[in-house]
Amino acid sequence: MKILAIGAHPDDIEAGCAGTLAKYARNGHDVYLLVMTEGGMGGESAIRKREQTRSAKLLKPCKVIWGGYKDTLLSPHMNQMVHEIEAVLKEIAPDFIFVHYEEDTHQDHRALAKATISATRYIQNVLFYEGPTTQNFSPAVFVDIRETLDVKLATLLAHHSQVQKTNIEGLAITDIVRSTAVFRGIQGRVQLAEAFVPLRLFINVAEFI
Repeated sequence: MKILAIGAHPDDIEAGCAGTLAKYARNGHDVYLLVMTEGGMGGESAIRKREQTRSAKLLKPCKVIWGGYKDTLLSPHMNQMVHEIEAVLKEIAPDFIFVHYEEDTHQDHRALAKATISATRYIQNVLFYEGPTTQNFSPAVFVDIRETLDVKLATLLAHHSQVQKTNIEGLAITDIVRSTAVFRGIQGRVQLAEAFVPLRLFINVAEFI
């Protein structure tokens, strides 16, 4: 299968679903990443692109696609983003898509989620992942990541400039992600899990992860 993960900034995909993506990749499926901005408001763009490249070497996607938009400015480009996401869908023809949940305190995450909902209106399997700024997230789909949490944490550490930028003193992004994996694991009745809210999900293909 082909899996496409979409994120607004470098490290968003890793925080949201890298454990699941690593599991797909280990099982021989093709993973693609679409990163809409270089994250210039959260650090120097060149550094953040290099960090994304280092992270990708661990996650091993077939391709990292850059959207070329400006950080924090996705909202005014909604229609353009819809068309560009549609073009990527046409090129890749993914079986599964993962993207931000639309209830989020970051404007880029909200805008990208809404654009993706429109762009994927004919795609069968679309799931929303969570991040540290997600709100009102009530998942119905869980993926056991006991065997891939280490990969997920390593991909986040590859984004070295962002690890401590949690706005919570003494708490790194890896601490937050590990705690979330434990909590979602408890909900899903396993040790560690990533959780998703489905826009659409055909359960006959879920077995492939």
